[in-house]
Amino acid sequence: MCFRIFSLFFFSLVLLSACKVMSPAAYESLIHTQDSLSRGWKEAQIENGHLEDELAKLKADTASLSRKLVSLEQHLSSSSSEVKKLSANLAEREQRLQEVEDILHKRDEANNRLKNTLQQALLGFQENGLSVDMHEGKVYVRLADKLLFSSGSIVIDERGKQALTELAKVLNTRPEINIAVEGHTDDQKVRSLGQIKDNWDLSVLRSTSVVRFLTQEEGVDPRRLTATGKGEFTPIDTADTSEARSANRRIEIVLSPKLDELYELIK
Repeated sequence: MCFRIFSLFFFSLVLLSACKVMSPAAYESLIHTQDSLSRGWKEAQIENGHLEDELAKLKADTASLSRKLVSLEQHLSSSSSEVKKLSANLAEREQRLQEVEDILHKRDEANNRLKNTLQQALLGFQENGLSVDMHEGKVYVRLADKLLFSSGSIVIDERGKQALTELAKVLNTRPEINIAVEGHTDDQKVRSLGQIKDNWDLSVLRSTSVVRFLTQEEGVDPRRLTATGKGEFTPIDTADTSEARSANRRIEIVLSPKLDELYELIK
């Protein structure tokens, strides 16, 4: 561009110095050339302006991209830190999960051993309506009412006492086991039995009779026991038959391990 300016200036000087001695045709040619150079000068100026505009735009784009790059680098650094925190949190949770699973596995193994021990200890009573099962991490000793009580009675008979004595021998060797005694009845209304007003009374009083025998006669720690009565509202069999009603009249002794270690992990 500087060369163009210099050429135009030089040509103008030549034109001015020679205009007095030139022929009209030569003069006209020079004028035409000068016009061409002038147009070239204007075009050069326009091109220069375009280049300057393009340069400014490129500088602005470069600055914008630089800011975006810095922002992305900061975001990436923040994301990387967040990913590390999440990974550490996940690893901790997986460890806690494994610990809980280990405890529950040990619980289930212990409950299986307890169930097998009770089945062996109470083998002689199974024909009289006694069963031992495991459900949801708990061992259930189910005793039909006929094994423990006469009809409508809350007094444990001799056969029932023998079964509870064998049960207590096992329970006294497992102080870590909590014991819930649940009384259940069928849906038939009880007749007037003095202090027993309804199925609620019958289920509760039978439950407390069992608890009283286990603690007072067999030395089971009372702090381990809970007595509840559920009346007719938790039936095993809902059919309207004598067999179903017989199955529903029962005492369930629910044995569950203390889960202090598990609760501490959950906290």
